[in-house]
Amino acid sequence: MMPDERTFVLVTDRPDRSAAISAALRMIGICDVVGPEETWRGRGALAGVVSDLTLSRPEADHCLRTLKRRFQDRNLPVICLLRKSTQESLRHAKTLGATVCMPAYVPPETVVAALANQVGIIAGAAEQTVSQGVARAGEALNGLLAEARAGQPVRMVAVEAGLGPILTAVQEGGLARWLDTVWTHDDATYQHCLLVAGLAAQFALHLGFRTEDQFRFVRAALIHDVGKARIPLEILNKPGRLDPGEMAVMRTHAALGYDILRAGGESDPITLSAARHHHEMLDGSGYPDGLAGGQIGDMVRLLTICDIYAALTERRPYKAPMPMADAMAILAGMHGKLEGRLVQSFGEAMASS
Repeated sequence: MMPDERTFVLVTDRPDRSAAISAALRMIGICDVVGPEETWRGRGALAGVVSDLTLSRPEADHCLRTLKRRFQDRNLPVICLLRKSTQESLRHAKTLGATVCMPAYVPPETVVAALANQVGIIAGAAEQTVSQGVARAGEALNGLLAEARAGQPVRMVAVEAGLGPILTAVQEGGLARWLDTVWTHDDATYQHCLLVAGLAAQFALHLGFRTEDQFRFVRAALIHDVGKARIPLEILNKPGRLDPGEMAVMRTHAALGYDILRAGGESDPITLSAARHHHEMLDGSGYPDGLAGGQIGDMVRLLTICDIYAALTERRPYKAPMPMADAMAILAGMHGKLEGRLVQSFGEAMASS
């Protein structure tokens, strides 16, 4: 089926606000704009739905529940744009059948890219390379996190298969496409690790790393937060600021990640150091070991910059992403904690992407 034969529905209670989304959807197929009173009759050929509704309104809830019942045997892609930025809203949307949730402020092009990915529309070779790279890396990461959560020995051999696709995707498809694709995923740890891996790939390519070092750096970036698999979900997924007790628990993830990898037989010093030390700072103010200066390896210094930048610029239902310039200004302002020349080089890598 050609893309222009697919029919999508944009269901909205604010047609004026959704005009840009409907225009973007028409780039990949037919778009029918409807209100929340839609009963979904006679739409058997429907390929996907974008919901731009205020979920707290009863008519929106009824609309999406009707949609879910109507297409319960089809696994219909439903992109839900969240206007209320809370974890409760995310859970509510999932119960209403949302397959992907995104903040309402994301660009229409990102919404359409998420829907196109859900229904298997690939616009070109670059998009296909990125889509496949995210899928391969995501599969490897999901397996690793699942083993860690279950207390099983993690198998790094599965991770190896996802490294080449990351580097290829960033080099041939571009970092911007990689980030846009990863941002369509909901799970915070999954999204963050893939973001950091993509940023690490761009940084390594910009610095002219040898192929072997590119793989080692991206490998460390992809698994650096494996310890979060052992953090309680109510802390890991809490929107907003953690209290001191919760923060203390969260900070155990670095040492936990190191232990998980060691128990699985990991011996690469860069990978082990990345898991344990990616929150260490040059002035000794980091954790878990309070390392300072030359005690922190070069690869970890690079990774920490990627990690902080990803955290600042991530898209969440409960927070807007920070613009690149603002994030770089924060990194540049971390005098004594991060190495200034590496921050400058990272900024150049981001600008070149």
